[in-house]
Amino acid sequence: MPEAADPAPPSNATGAARQYLVRGSSGYRKASFALFLSGFSTFALLYCVQPLMPIFSHDFGVSPAASSLSLSLSTGLLAVAIFLAAAVSQRFGRRSLMFVSLLGASVCTVACAIAPGWNAILLIRALEGFLLGGVPAVAMAYLSEEIEPRSLGSAMGLYIAGNAFGGMAGRVFTGILAEYLSWRWALGSIGLMGMAAATGFLILLPPSRNFVQRKSSARYHVDAWVGHLRNPSLAMLFAIAFLAMGAFVTIYNYAGFRLVAEPYSLNQTELGLIFTVYLFGMAASWAGGHLGDRFGYFLVMPVGIGIALIGVAITLAAPLWVIILGIVLLTSGFFMAHSVASALVGKLAKGNKGHASSLYLLAYYLGSSVAGSAGGHFWVADGWWAVVAFTGAMLFACLLAALLSKHFAQRAG
Repeated sequence: MPEAADPAPPSNATGAARQYLVRGSSGYRKASFALFLSGFSTFALLYCVQPLMPIFSHDFGVSPAASSLSLSLSTGLLAVAIFLAAAVSQRFGRRSLMFVSLLGASVCTVACAIAPGWNAILLIRALEGFLLGGVPAVAMAYLSEEIEPRSLGSAMGLYIAGNAFGGMAGRVFTGILAEYLSWRWALGSIGLMGMAAATGFLILLPPSRNFVQRKSSARYHVDAWVGHLRNPSLAMLFAIAFLAMGAFVTIYNYAGFRLVAEPYSLNQTELGLIFTVYLFGMAASWAGGHLGDRFGYFLVMPVGIGIALIGVAITLAAPLWVIILGIVLLTSGFFMAHSVASALVGKLAKGNKGHASSLYLLAYYLGSSVAGSAGGHFWVADGWWAVVAFTGAMLFACLLAALLSKHFAQRAG
């Protein structure tokens, strides 16, 4: 069966034709790099605590599942804040909201570095997640509104590549500094890096040309969200976001506990360097976007999920290099699928694209928060086998959701 046709891009609320940023233009390059910086900063700030979880568990005397709250609280509050961000950005604009969010989250990371105790760290990390909610959905909406539809997959892939690079840099840099200085110096440095990225973002991002400011009621936003949930193809994409991100974060959360223990006994620098496999995620995001533009998003997405599923299975092996290979495949497949699914949300949403993006990212970060913490109980119960069974089941369900999303989109015409 042929792939579902992309919906025609609508005019803006004033009836004027949209003025898109065209691939190859100066505005397109600036917007792409600015959104790359926002993705870099968001993921670096959000996930810089992940390699520190074994240290938190030791220094503060908390369990592995409790140490994961330093991440899960952030992603959980971020998921909630995404709803508010979608509504607020409709009234006040995309660019300013994203800048304030990035800057505020950077300040929170510096505050974590000097926090006196575990409860204070958790409180600050929850606030940081709430502030970061002003970035992801708004960034996806900006790209969907401002980039020409034929180039949306490529631009979205570059944005997701920024996520991957930020996730890698935050984890690797934090791991190395924690080894040679302390985890407090590591978090403080990441916070300063985030401030620099926020400044670059503000300077580079072109003002919106297709955004129309709206004053709207709560009923308007509820109707927009419900409308997207009633679209079964979009609903399957939201399920993919929850399941794929949940599996991805679970593997990364508890791989550290496995690899610092016998027989591997990796130190913080060695553990942090494993996160350089995010480079493969960057390449996969970019490639996934281009392949989706050329061959069809519904073809590329299940391929990415299948690669991730194979990667998770491979981590059951004992040799360290095979475990790393499995993490490489998981990372590559996940980011390929995520970049394509993100672009599909923008294409399949009929109006109110910011609301559609907010639902996708709500599911995405809820998957990180819920599954990321639940995975700790599987780890304690039966070790790595249980973690792989948990994440493998999620990715298999994710593959089914990808096939159903294509079916529903084709049926809708």
